[in-house]
Formats: sequence, structure tokens, C-alpha cells
Amino acid sequence: MKIGIVGLPNVGKSTLFNAITNAGAECANYPFCTIEPNVGIVPVPDERLDVLTKMYNAKKTTHAVIEFVDIAGLVKGASKGEGLGNKFLSHIREVDSIVEVVRCFEDPNIVHVDGSIEPKRDIETINLELIFADLETIEKRIENVKKKLKADKKYAQELELLQKIKATLESGKSARTMEFSEEEQEILKDVYLLTIKPILYIANVSEEQLENPFDDKYVDQVVEYAKGENAEVIPLCVKIEEELASLDGEDKKEMLEALGLKESGLDKVLKASYNLLGLMSYLTAGEPEVRAWTIKKGTKAPEAAGKIHSDMERGFIRAEIVSYNDLVREGSMNAVKEKGLLRSEGKDYIMQEGDIVLFRFNV
Repeated sequence: MKIGIVGLPNVGKSTLFNAITNAGAECANYPFCTIEPNVGIVPVPDERLDVLTKMYNAKKTTHAVIEFVDIAGLVKGASKGEGLGNKFLSHIREVDSIVEVVRCFEDPNIVHVDGSIEPKRDIETINLELIFADLETIEKRIENVKKKLKADKKYAQELELLQKIKATLESGKSARTMEFSEEEQEILKDVYLLTIKPILYIANVSEEQLENPFDDKYVDQVVEYAKGENAEVIPLCVKIEEELASLDGEDKKEMLEALGLKESGLDKVLKASYNLLGLMSYLTAGEPEVRAWTIKKGTKAPEAAGKIHSDMERGFIRAEIVSYNDLVREGSMNAVKEKGLLRSEGKDYIMQEGDIVLFRFNV
């Protein structure tokens, strides 16, 4: 689960990264961990864990986590190696999805690399460089597949797919705007396209704009562009988020109330980033530990058990499951059992968000 934060210079990208990692450092149960100077692991906010920790008087609480990478700022020509282009593109290749920070605020004291505020142009600057890099990848792949096709006709489908993607890229659109069948997705697994990675746009606004961000002309540009990619847009004021991230407990709560916010923008970003990767959490709960376990949506029970230990998947018998909402409403596991709300599920059960599970296994 690795997410790259990208953006032009001076858009608030590194400030957002610093705020995210500082927020991680404030989490007592999962302290921020720096792997490299520009990489941080932070917990995914999940209020359910706090509720279950109190209910079970748990000694330990473990959140799901996301790894964020602060990727070098990009300039025009990155696909040809301009600026830190090669480093930028290599880092993008390593992440699973992208968070793109777009400057939507005016400030004469902060120089814009292109001299003016125009979010649509800024997004296109980055996305076009990724498109150019993908075109190079696709063209090389097409040449290879054409050679293989002479000996084996099975490569005809791959060639047709690659040519469709090439046409989309040449029209200035990302590969993520296309729809692919399961078979096509399998073919693309080792093509490593940059523009196929899911993306989330962060519209960095001023404190004044934050009051009605979706009525703002600059944020509108981001929203309009994101629609074409079925992408989400989260407006936030990075400057405020940095301040919020330095607070905890009542101080943070008071500042959020003063701003008229229910949760910080960073919490929204973390949750949206988790969803962006097609991930979900199932929960385990008891006095030793309350924990969120990360799985892909659509995962079956035995594979989910394997996230805890491979023996549990190998010797899977059944999963005893109660939904989080049922447990909280009834107040205890005994009450849940009395009302027949504890379910026994087999090997074909597809895990649901918020399932609280006890796996039965025998090895």
C-alpha cells in the first residue's frame, strides 16, 4: 500500500506530506516510522477501533496503515529527463496510486513555477509527462508483441489492446479513463503503465476558500478535470492541516470546532487513499488487542485468515462473524449470541467491511 504524493513545485505537496507524517507521529498506538527521508507510514483513522478498545478494555490497538512517498517536484520535460524527471518517474513506478496536490490559492509571496494560478494547466503538465512516458512504454511493447505475433497468433488480442491504449494516450487522455475486462487487466499486469494508477486530487485552498470550496473558480477546474477520470477531489487548506497535525486531544477538537469541521482534511485524505486502492478492513477484537486487518475488497474468508497467519488459511474451518454495528448496538458479544446475530461462515464467504471475526482452524 504505497501512495505517491505529486505536484508542481510550491503547490503545498511537501507541506502536506509533513502534515501527514506529523499526524502519524502523534498516534501513540502506531508511531510514525521513517524508512527514508521522503517516506512515511501512517495509520488509517478508524473510530471503530477506539469504540472496541473501550468495550474490550484492550491493552493494544493497531490501525491499518498506508505508506506515503513525497515524490520529487515535476517540471515540463520530465519524461525526457528534465529537472528530476528520471527520479520522479522511477518513484511513480513504485507506488500503487497517486495523490496529486494542485494549488488553488493566490499568494504573491509564494512564486508559482508558471507565473499564475491555473489548476487545469498544472494538472495537465503532470499528467502529460506521465502520458509521454507511457507512450514510450507502449510503443516498445507493441514492437515486441508484433515480433511474437509472427510466431504465435495468441498475441493478437494483446496487440489490439495496446493499440487502443496508444490511441487513448495520443488523444491526451490517461489509461485510467479506459475500461478493461478482467482478461485485459491480466495482460496489463506486467506493462507497468503510470497513467493507469488510480488518482486522488487535493485542491490546496486558502482558509477563506475553505468555507465554500466547491463554489471556487479554481477548485471548479480541478473538479471538472477529475470528472473525466472518475477521480475524487478533496479541497483542504494544507497550511491549516499542518497546524492541526501538531495538535492532539482537546486542542485539536477545539480547533476543528472553531473551523466548523467534523474531521481534519488529512483524515479524509487517508480514508480516501485507502479506498482508492480498493482496500477494506476486517476487525479482530479482544482484551489483548483490537486490530484492523487490511484486505482487498472481494477477499474470501480463508485468504483473509491468512493475513493473520498462513496456518489459519491452510487449516481454515470456519469464520465466526458479527457485524460491528450489531455488536455496538447490542453492547456485548453475549447479547449478540443471545439474539442469534453471530454468524458461522464457510470458505466461500466474501468478507465485508466492518466484519468482526474469529477464525476457527486446525493444522
